[in-house]
Amino acid sequence: MGPVLSMSAPRTADLTLADKHERLRETIAGYGSALVCFSGGVDSTLLLRVAHDVLGDRCVALTAVSITMATSERAAARELAAGIGARFELVESHELERPGFAQNPTDRCYHCKAELLEIARPRADALTLAEVLLGTNLDDLGDHRPGLRAADERGARQPLVDAGLTKADVRALSRSLGLTTWDKPQLACLSSRFPYGTEITPERLRQVDGFEDALRALGFRQLRVRYHGEVARLEIDLADMPRALEPGIRQAIVDAGRTHGFTFVALDLAGFASGSLNQLIALRKR
Repeated sequence: MGPVLSMSAPRTADLTLADKHERLRETIAGYGSALVCFSGGVDSTLLLRVAHDVLGDRCVALTAVSITMATSERAAARELAAGIGARFELVESHELERPGFAQNPTDRCYHCKAELLEIARPRADALTLAEVLLGTNLDDLGDHRPGLRAADERGARQPLVDAGLTKADVRALSRSLGLTTWDKPQLACLSSRFPYGTEITPERLRQVDGFEDALRALGFRQLRVRYHGEVARLEIDLADMPRALEPGIRQAIVDAGRTHGFTFVALDLAGFASGSLNQLIALRKR
């Protein structure tokens, strides 16, 4: 295995999208073979598509499922891999059983990524695949993401970063390649719905998952149900707020929240924000 990727961003500001695509292809070709950690999100779908284009059957998609993965995403991942034509494996992960994870510390994502890679690396070895790839993009390096440390420690490769692809680049390249995920809402594991320090349990995960599914059935796409005990705090796109407050829709949202175990349903006027609970880390340091 070659040197582990540094978390510092490569100098790619002057590259066009076509340049970055070619750079991504060249980077992946250099691996010879790879196992792609595949969630079915925007980033990992692009990564799998390009890896399959370059490596063919020497590329395998691995989706690790657990109670922290939204139910709706499990079947979607299989269908996306099939559409790309990639070899696909589904395995169970058990991050909730890892010491410290359920207590939801600020480095929770470290434990989650460690669990994934401790499954992925042995499977890659069994399949005689040289590298394990993650769909980290360049913008991810600037957020609170302890999972990057786990990836760095375990030698996982992050070729989207090496190619200089930002989130906007990933969406633009996905669209140009005809991937249906190009405008897919941002995803994150269900554990991200809980403020740090709030215990994560199977029952609470099912509450959040069920409520989010109900909201999607009502036509909302980009959303989060943040868990605050008896209160569910909804983050939705600002453009969707007028519709959410229409009497019939508003009552349907409240009813869905109560069906899934919440006493109160609150609408966050700031709207949807990926990783919004990370703001609490800075506040606690003051």
